[in-house]
Amino acid sequence: MRKHKHTHRGAAICFIFFSLLFFTLFGRFVYLQATGEVDGRVLADEAKNRYLKMQALEAKRGTIFDRHGEVIAEDIPSYTVAAVLDPNMPQHVTDPEETARKLAPLLKMDVADVERILKKKAHQVEFGPNGRGISQTLKRKIEALQLPGITFIRDSKRFYPNGTFASYVVGYAQKDEEKEEVVGKMGIEKQFNEQLKEKDGEVYYKGDQQGFKLPHSDETIVPPKNGKDVYLTIDKKIQTFLEDAMNGVEKQYAPKKMIAIVADAKTGAILAMSTRPSFNPNKRNIENYLNDAIAYPYEPGSTMKIFTLAAAVNEGVFQANETYQSGSYQVGSHRIRDHNKVGWGKITFLEGVQRSSNVAFAKIVREKLGEDRFLQYLHRFHFNEPTGIELPGEKVGNILYRYPIEKVTTGFGQGTSVTPIQQIQAATAIANGGKMMKPYVVDRIVDPDSGKTVVKHEPTVVDTPISKETAEKVLDILETVVTSENGTGRPYQIEGYRVAGKTGTAQIPDPKGGYLTGHQNYIFSFLGMAPRENPRLIMYVAVQQPNISYTETGAAPVSMIFNPVMKNSLQYLNIQPTVQKKREKKDKSIALPSYVGQSVEQAAQSLKKQGFNVTIIGKGTEVRAQFPKAGEHVVAPDRILLQTDGHAMMPDVTGWSLRDVMKLADLLQLKPSFIGSGYVFRQNIAPGAVVKQHDYIIVELAKPSHIDEKQQEDSEQQVDGPVD
Repeated sequence: MRKHKHTHRGAAICFIFFSLLFFTLFGRFVYLQATGEVDGRVLADEAKNRYLKMQALEAKRGTIFDRHGEVIAEDIPSYTVAAVLDPNMPQHVTDPEETARKLAPLLKMDVADVERILKKKAHQVEFGPNGRGISQTLKRKIEALQLPGITFIRDSKRFYPNGTFASYVVGYAQKDEEKEEVVGKMGIEKQFNEQLKEKDGEVYYKGDQQGFKLPHSDETIVPPKNGKDVYLTIDKKIQTFLEDAMNGVEKQYAPKKMIAIVADAKTGAILAMSTRPSFNPNKRNIENYLNDAIAYPYEPGSTMKIFTLAAAVNEGVFQANETYQSGSYQVGSHRIRDHNKVGWGKITFLEGVQRSSNVAFAKIVREKLGEDRFLQYLHRFHFNEPTGIELPGEKVGNILYRYPIEKVTTGFGQGTSVTPIQQIQAATAIANGGKMMKPYVVDRIVDPDSGKTVVKHEPTVVDTPISKETAEKVLDILETVVTSENGTGRPYQIEGYRVAGKTGTAQIPDPKGGYLTGHQNYIFSFLGMAPRENPRLIMYVAVQQPNISYTETGAAPVSMIFNPVMKNSLQYLNIQPTVQKKREKKDKSIALPSYVGQSVEQAAQSLKKQGFNVTIIGKGTEVRAQFPKAGEHVVAPDRILLQTDGHAMMPDVTGWSLRDVMKLADLLQLKPSFIGSGYVFRQNIAPGAVVKQHDYIIVELAKPSHIDEKQQEDSEQQVDGPVD
């Protein structure tokens, strides 16, 4: 009976336990059926995620082309180096030390660093920046080592096939690690990032645990969206002309800055734009993050006189044959002087333009135009606002127009600041019959998938600040700046083509106050248009603080860029020469032999027999140095300087040209300074005095008619202005 009683009790407990378990499981089943969720997760989604696989379909960032479809920036395949460390995998790193020793040199990493990465406790590792974005060539070199466990992850990277080429226009793009996408950082890459940006597609399918597609399963495809292609107005050929010329000047003169722009005179399209210092977007060796062509406002110097002249001609107040007294001009307590300090006597306003007389333009602003009307023209030429070119970071200059002296100096490019691109825009009015064209650098944007043009830029007339007749007259005057015997633009003559333009030599403000002084401390520039009869190209070149010798002018580096680029570009555009070659009898030049070590008397006699003008410096008997140096080409009756052994003694330089004085300074390593122009009539070091290196030699020059007396220096405050 006792046993029976315990048996029933045990059966009852089991019945109750299994009943509770049944109802619990049944309740859970009903709940799952009703809600379809477990622990807040949807079971259908979990099943879908387990069996539904996704594979990315790679899209491509838009390509940047030049105007003719030449590639400037594109995506190319790249690879990331990885190492499999899991010993359970069939291919894994078996010898970290040996692998590191062979791999490190190719990745340009320390062997110890690579070895440390290979000894990590991980399934797979990468090698940081040095192992990402490697080329196909480097991939092949690594593969040739046949290192166990070393593998590659395919990717793409932005590539710029031309290297340093319109770098501040194109800019660069790189992968943003946080966003895991390529982002434009400068230039067109930044400005049009949304249009260039791609979006990867996806394909969904049902697969097993290993990722293989299940038979008879359907696919869902989200197609990739490639970025739009951007076609620039940049012409690869003209840009190459420009880059090559600037490289040559950079090598020879090492200036602090260079800026150059070539534009289509009729449309405002930018055909070439470059600055120095520049960078290679593949390496991103960037010193300056601003595009100086659009973001560097500075006092332009005498190129600004183009627009002062245009305003005066348009208002009918410029009389080319009217005369004025050059040299200096009083504005309140300030005295404006011409760049040679003494002027050229009484000359016509046309000659004043040719000689780049500050006094002429001061009188035009103050006495002819009037300061208020001149300000209206500054606004009509839009110097008070940005051009709106499709590049990031454009800045606008500052029209300094508070005091009478500022209003006058603005007329010849001092005080007021503008940007190079503002000058290009304003110059289109001169070259294009009075119609001022907006500069632009993007020609069109194209959808690469459909081939459809989604954006097309059309030339835009910004304003008409002057009439067509005025534009023609101004071009005529600017041509004489290049062709006239008095013209400052003579170095910019191009064989076969007529050029109209204006030089500029802008002073650079000194942070301590005033302006920097010295032969090199200027921004030398030229704004030219060609061919004169129907301008097709406008080109602006500015070179800041080049390393020029005392015998060179700022036109040397500027013309070294302007002349070949303009000529080659005109020929490339099939613009036929219009100026017949003149047959001139050329003087015979000879390569000067070395006279160093020879007798002074014999050397002097030999040179005099050949028709050279010989100056002996010193009282020794043997030639110790000469100028020009041996091998340089000279033409009789050039002056040849022979320095003897013993002390260097100052010769009498009365009647010498400035060029000859600079030769002397170069030979004896003196520091020259000059006042006026023409020929020497006074020197600070007496003839026969002993001179040493780095002594100052100061000479005063004048035309023969002015040599009899020196103009008295004015004690009042002076404004010298640009020096051309």
